Amino acid sequence: MILRILASVTLLFFILFMPFWVSVVLALAGMAYFSFFIEAVFLFLLVDLLYGAREPKLFNMVFVSFILAVISLAVVELSKRKLRFNKK
Repeated sequence: MILRILASVTLLFFILFMPFWVSVVLALAGMAYFSFFIEAVFLFLLVDLLYGAREPKLFNMVFVSFILAVISLAVVELSKRKLRFNKK
């Protein structure tokens, strides 16, 4: 539990002060390591609320990273279920 909270705070720091690609890599690692790492989705919503701009290539959507985070969380969770070798 402490590790998950520490990962969430670290991801928040990386989102606010580091380049975007660093926070994406850290969020994907958190999604792969923890079960249902929904904190990454909410933190990418924070990114879109703070720094989001309309993207003309994507039909003027503002919440691009939030939508991609939701999709990637779903894909990672489904793939973790399919690739699980041990039974819980």
